[in-house]
Amino acid sequence: MESKMSNIEIKNIYKTFFPNTNRAQHALIDVNLTINNGDFITILGGNGAGKSTFLNAIAGSFLLDSGEILVDGKDISKIVEHKRAEFISRVFQNPLDGTAPRMTVAQNMALALRRGRIRGLKKSITKEDRVLFKQLLKTLELGLEDRLDSEMGLLSGGQRQAIALLMATVKTPKLLLLDEHTAALDPKTQKKIMELTRKKVEEKNLTALMITHNIQDAVKYGNRIIILHRGRLIKDIYNEKKEKLDSKAIYELLYNLEDTE
Repeated sequence: MESKMSNIEIKNIYKTFFPNTNRAQHALIDVNLTINNGDFITILGGNGAGKSTFLNAIAGSFLLDSGEILVDGKDISKIVEHKRAEFISRVFQNPLDGTAPRMTVAQNMALALRRGRIRGLKKSITKEDRVLFKQLLKTLELGLEDRLDSEMGLLSGGQRQAIALLMATVKTPKLLLLDEHTAALDPKTQKKIMELTRKKVEEKNLTALMITHNIQDAVKYGNRIIILHRGRLIKDIYNEKKEKLDSKAIYELLYNLEDTE
């Protein structure tokens, strides 16, 4: 098996909410993970396992209590969220999040294209921009290339989520975070968005972390599965070992965790 270079390292990260109170929640406990270039990792775990907290920690939604998040050898744990957004992209569970509903599809695409540039966000969309946006939207095969001037809020949830995925990958990020990005969609649309996700990840050789409650998706997509439980990373299953897993085996893993509580 060809070895991959590591570009992201999570080292000994801890996060407790409401510390030193009777409401203290130990959300992340000594979590360590090496993420290699091109890894597509699915994240599993029950409610309260720390899955979304883990993605929030990487995205910079809050400061860690301790630990490091290294990207290309540089600790980003003190960098604020909007600065991390220059190289970490995210697609949220709610199709309304991550896009501006009162702005047009073209305006949303322009914001994504200029992500990380404080100046120039109000710059007029050029003819060249529109040609590019049409080309990109056409790859979704949803007819959205003809909806450049439609407000995002007028599109269906699946259409918005497809565009959100496109926006997150239009500038190749160092890491793509997928926070249950198909959970709010109907089964048919879920399948379509997951296939689009796979296509974008493979086309651009993206490095991605995806939270899912869909065991079949965890088996089908990606090269690694990690399992969180009560704030700890307790399983890391990858490559050949993952390929041997089926849905039943993962169900049993998760069930046994809950059964030991």
